[in-house]
Amino acid sequence: MDQIKIGNFLKELRKENGFTQEQLAQHFNVSSRTVSRWECGRNMPDLDILIEMCDYYEVDLRELLDGERKEVKMNQELEETVLKVADYSNEEKIRLTKILHFFSWIGVICFIIFMVLEGNGLAEKGVYAHIASFCQGVSFGILVITVIYTSRYMAKIKNFKMRMIKR
Repeated sequence: MDQIKIGNFLKELRKENGFTQEQLAQHFNVSSRTVSRWECGRNMPDLDILIEMCDYYEVDLRELLDGERKEVKMNQELEETVLKVADYSNEEKIRLTKILHFFSWIGVICFIIFMVLEGNGLAEKGVYAHIASFCQGVSFGILVITVIYTSRYMAKIKNFKMRMIKR
């Protein structure tokens, strides 16, 4: 898949329809900078946005992914399959986001407990010291995991893990 070719095709489609990057960004609920990145070939839209673009520009997904117009239109069965894949991808994203939110709230609650114990001077007394240390560790750990998970480094970590498994 040639991202630069796809980006040029997206730019061509946008200009054919007389839209600015800002207008397109508003329609797809992204920033104009994101549209610029798509058109330069630095990033690709999510699958659900690609499918929405197909409807918006009245082109087939295959044409969009190839970065050029095709004479033969995509058959209905293939289009339905692609839509199912996009729905699955969105559902998976939503599921993972819910899990991340759940653990983030656990981290926030642990941090609040730690702050209450620390603020009342109990974080250094007996059993409260252990609870405070535990809550501080949990909140910090979850913070680190959330930052890593939501950053671009997660893909690098997955690739590294796969290379280690293959050895």
